[in-house]
Parts: sequence; C-alpha cells; structure tokens
Amino acid sequence: MKRIILSGGGTGGHIYPAVTIARELSSLEDVEFLFVGTPNGMESRIIPKEGYKFASIPAYGLKRALTVQNIGILLKTAGSLFKARSILKQFKPDVVIGTGGYVCGPILMAAALSHIPTLIQEQNVIPGITNKILSRVVDKIALGYEEAKPRFPHPEKCIYTGNPIRPDIVAAAREESRKKLGIPHDTFMVLVTGGSRGARSINNAMADVHDYFKDTDNLCLYHVTGTLEYDKVLKSVHASDDGRVGKAGRIIKYEYDMPSALAAADLIICRAGAISLAELAARGLPAILIPYPYAAEDHQTFNARVFVAAGAAKMIVDKYLTGKELIQDIEYLKNMPAALHTMSDAAFGLGRIHAGQDIARLALGLCK
Repeated sequence: MKRIILSGGGTGGHIYPAVTIARELSSLEDVEFLFVGTPNGMESRIIPKEGYKFASIPAYGLKRALTVQNIGILLKTAGSLFKARSILKQFKPDVVIGTGGYVCGPILMAAALSHIPTLIQEQNVIPGITNKILSRVVDKIALGYEEAKPRFPHPEKCIYTGNPIRPDIVAAAREESRKKLGIPHDTFMVLVTGGSRGARSINNAMADVHDYFKDTDNLCLYHVTGTLEYDKVLKSVHASDDGRVGKAGRIIKYEYDMPSALAAADLIICRAGAISLAELAARGLPAILIPYPYAAEDHQTFNARVFVAAGAAKMIVDKYLTGKELIQDIEYLKNMPAALHTMSDAAFGLGRIHAGQDIARLALGLCK
C-alpha cells in the first residue's frame, strides 16, 4: 500500500483538485491518504466531509513585496516546518503532493528537505508565490497551462497535464440536466455565475441584461448570484418571489449541482479561475470571461487570454463591464450558431479531461 500526503487550501480551487487527484490515485492503486492544511481554513471542514484523514499545520502567506512583515512570517513558517517534519516521520509518505496555496509550503518544503519525492500542481498561467518558491526544491511540477513553463526557474521539471476536474463534470448529460433544471430543449441557456459568494460587478451589469431580455422567448438567463449578493440582486432586477424576471430571467442564490448547470448551458458568463476554465473546456462551453481584477498578479486575465487566443471565449475587462456589453455579446452568439459552434470546438481543444489521472500516474511514478 502506498502512503500519500496531499496539501492545498485557502480556496476550493486548491482543495477540490486535491480531492480529484486522490480519487484518481485510489482508482489506480491501494493508497492511504493524509491531507495537510491549516486548522481554520476551508480545507479543515471540506476534507473530513470527503472522508479523508486531516492534519493541520499553522501556515502564513508571504506578501509579494519586500516588507518587514515577511520577516515575521518566515520566522513563524520555520516553526511550521518542525510540525511538518513530525507529521512526515509519523505518516512516512511515499510522495507528497501540493495543489497550491501557502498552506502547502511547510509540508512540501519539509518533504523535499527529507528527500521524500515531491510534486506540485500549478493551476494558473502565472504561478503562485508559494509554488515558485517550492519549484526550486520539488521533483516535478504538473502544469495546468503550458504557458506557465517559462515562468519557473527550472522548466525542465515541468510537465503539462492540464488541471484536474471532477468526473461528474464530464459525465453530466445535457438532456437529463435540462430536465432536472426545467430548461426546455429549444431554449438558449446562458449560465451566469461569479462563484459561491458572487461577483458584484457581474451582478450589477446583469440588472440591465435582465431588463432588456425579460420578454424574450426561448431564452433563459440562469443567474447564480452567490450567497452574499442574492437579496440585493432580487431587488435590483424586480424579481418575483420565486426568482423569476419576466419570461427569460431566473435568479438562483447558490447552485449545488454545477455539473448539471454546465451541461445544460449554451453559453457561460463567469470569472476566469483556472479550475472553472478547465471545466468549461471539458464541456466545450463557449464563454464570456470577466477576470477577477484583484487576483494575485492579475493571473485570471492571463488565464482568460489563453481561451481568447484559441477562439474559445470573449473577454471583458472588469472595470469596463456594462450591461450593454453583455447584451451585445449574448444577442450575437444567440443569433449566430456557427460562431457559437466554433467557440465550442475551440474550448474542447483546450480540454484535458484526463488531467487528474495523468497527475496521479506522475505521482505514482515518483514513488517508484
């Protein structure tokens, strides 16, 4: 039996890929897992619910600029390394895998210093600061984007795998998903989402979009507002008690079944997080991307540019986002099925639906 440590946290974009990799590893070999994260991060709640053992280490994110604060953070991180080494001695892993976020820094660094095989997975075109530091000591780097390779100091360690996605994203069937969501087969469905908490700029721009299309037949604006923005959006679009806006608009607080929503959609309006884009590519779903402007080193814009360059998406810069821009793009793509089809083919071309399995095989290869 192999013993493998996975670490990653802070956001679902770092946690769920780790879970996907674990499931792929289990399908290939008998493995005992230990997930390592911070005591109060999202991972401390999500990982036990997924049925995996969890151990915590205090970890702290470095500031990108040279600051006095970073000296204190480095001193605290040194203490975390001792805790990490204790975990390694007790669990005795064959390989340690990091999927991003500063939470994986101490355990990956301790593993590398202890000559335990190590692998990090970088999801974005612009690598995170923790992964750039770790890349100097780990054995392999699995890339979500080939364009990230020259940004690492040791590109020879890099292997382009794509980003791991949940199997149910690929498995969801379009017709079944439409029945589940109550979307007629002849309706053009636009899925709008800014993530679990919502994106204020997208939600604000959608007020004009709902008003413009509210009397349009054979159109569904399936607008997932996020939990923090839901009540405000209901008021701004004058929705009914059941979240309807005229014939076309549907306001949803939180979508628990995103695989079905993606499978049912003809077009998506969303941010440009790496895992979200991997899911769009797996579905061949055309997109209007509005990158989150405050992401570290503006990495979402670089992610989006890959899709725009391939012809898979249109991009609107967040500060220039208006309802008018969205209305024009929706009308054009709704009435130009050939253009939509071309975008869909381009998105499929960017997909790496076996990325999780490829990363799992890479990790097992390091064990040997």
